[in-house]
Amino acid sequence: MRDILLIDDDLSLGKLLEAYFQKFEFRLTHAPKPSEGLKRLSERAFDAIVLDVMLPEQDGFKVAQEIRQKSQTPIIMLTARGDVHDRIIGLEMGADDYLPKPFEPRELVARLQSLIRRASPHPSPHVFKSGELALDEKTFSATIRGKPLELTSTEFELLLLFVKHEGKVLSREFIMQNTKGIQWESYDRTIDVMVSKLRAKLGDDAKNPKYLKTIWGRGYAFVGYKEK
Repeated sequence: MRDILLIDDDLSLGKLLEAYFQKFEFRLTHAPKPSEGLKRLSERAFDAIVLDVMLPEQDGFKVAQEIRQKSQTPIIMLTARGDVHDRIIGLEMGADDYLPKPFEPRELVARLQSLIRRASPHPSPHVFKSGELALDEKTFSATIRGKPLELTSTEFELLLLFVKHEGKVLSREFIMQNTKGIQWESYDRTIDVMVSKLRAKLGDDAKNPKYLKTIWGRGYAFVGYKEK
């Protein structure tokens, strides 16, 4: 059984998903309030979190940010309108995926399954290195100069894609086709936001890039910088 935490004040949705998830060996814990959800997270581990944007006490963006300070558990955010602005904020706060309401429960299950697979260790270890940057596909972990990089599963997958194609220009279309988690929807700004987040965590500078270089009109390239 996979343990899923739902933080949403819609009680009827909680009951519906609890019954539906059982068909897929998902066990649902429903927290109608952020404070209750954060308490549950402090008490036990979950395989994934489904987090609504519109919540009592505080909005889901702040909750996602608070979760990310302590945990890298995959997060899917639920947005009432499917607003692009909401999606970008959710990604900036650490969400791995988003799903607009109303949604089909089967789609939510498929997205959860994808996120959990990506966050789980692969059967064979694969370590990819570039200079003092190392990424381990088995543990979905990354280090730079021997220090851990705190990446969400989506950020890890995107960085791994760049490292695997070091020196090559990756178009936004290529990135969309070769990352499985987020439904990019041909929306360039979402990819730009994720690249910006990676740069920040790598200590990179867009004007003088050490790792990720913008190739105007074409996409991005991982240049494989090595500290001297």
